Amino acid sequence: MTDNRTRVLVPVNYSELSEKALRTALELHPDADLTALHVIDFRTSDLGPGGWGSAPGAFDEWLEDAREHAEKLLADAEEVAAEYDAEIETDEVVGEDASSILEYAEEGDFDLIVIGGHSRSLPARILLGGVSETVVRRARIPVLVVR
Repeated sequence: MTDNRTRVLVPVNYSELSEKALRTALELHPDADLTALHVIDFRTSDLGPGGWGSAPGAFDEWLEDAREHAEKLLADAEEVAAEYDAEIETDEVVGEDASSILEYAEEGDFDLIVIGGHSRSLPARILLGGVSETVVRRARIPVLVVR
């Protein structure tokens, strides 16, 4: 990566808006250093917080499965980039969606975050807060929300 190139972070998940955000970033910033980031959020598991202790190794099994799914998702992101004759970096982290995105953006010295709008149901947004809304409110860099 070159220091004078724009660094763009695109959080990706399994939603259509996530792919649309990736495509938008590739179209608007074809010369940028682009990173697709997937956050593995344990709160999305049906086991839920507190349920991990019910069976020895349950969290480890869940995490291994989540990482396998993340590999496929990030490979798909690389294929989308290839459609634009672009190469992207990919990464995954385990944590809480919005906080992990913000921390990653800050530590990686990114210039812009391009994120899909609401991909959760209304009740989930009320309980957990909208990830894109939280990122917009707390980011120290510009955020482009794609709908």
